[in-house]
Amino acid sequence: MEKSMVTYVLSDSIGETAEEVAEAAISQFNSGNFEMRRFPYITEKEQVIEILEEAKEENSIILFTIVVEELRRFLIEKSHEYNIKAVDIMEPILNAIESVVAIKPKREPGLIRKLDENYFQKVAAVEFAVKYDDGKDARGIKKADIVLIGVSRTSKTPLSMYLAHKNMKVANIPLLPEVKAPKELYEINPKKIIGLTANPIKLNEIRQERLKSLGLNNTASYASMERILREIEYAEELMKDLGCQIIDVSNKAVEETAGVILELLRENNND
Repeated sequence: MEKSMVTYVLSDSIGETAEEVAEAAISQFNSGNFEMRRFPYITEKEQVIEILEEAKEENSIILFTIVVEELRRFLIEKSHEYNIKAVDIMEPILNAIESVVAIKPKREPGLIRKLDENYFQKVAAVEFAVKYDDGKDARGIKKADIVLIGVSRTSKTPLSMYLAHKNMKVANIPLLPEVKAPKELYEINPKKIIGLTANPIKLNEIRQERLKSLGLNNTASYASMERILREIEYAEELMKDLGCQIIDVSNKAVEETAGVILELLRENNND
């Protein structure tokens, strides 16, 4: 007659890794007499004793992913005392990796979870940048961590996407003399607004190349020096009126400008 067994899954984090390993192992046994009980966020010795007291009354095994050394050793020691088989899932892998890279593991619970959260925050930030790119929706101004403003071809969109990969929610607003600036710009902290400007000669070159790439005549007013000077004058007056910080992006790579913006934000947060 087959014996039933209870698998106790213990973790100092959420316990998904240990549970998946347990399920994979159990699936190799053609039996329905297996029960699994998961105990996440085990951080105290008292929790370990309570679980062992329960497990000793049953035909049981313990699988665990506890990386905090003191608690891990305590569980192993007490499992022996209670005569319960305990399997450390993480330790053999950690030891193998350590022997190859010669670096000690951090032994911090939940790091994989933190990495996942960071990934999803980055995805959310990128989606935000796309949604509120080029003034598509002024409502993004109040939701953003950073609002970039400037005339056309001052790298607003590339900067928004670069900063999004740093988990920053960025909205960007194009400035045109004929279009009134969104009122929301006056309703947020000016320290969240970054004005982007550029040398008119540089802008002229960039805009002419842009028109060429679109198969358009580069003599269009969009690339005329008169038009560019008018736009820059309007934009810089607006930026001064807002009281925001201004960055000249003429000779800066996107990464360099982003670094300046992030440093300004750090300084603002420290004030």
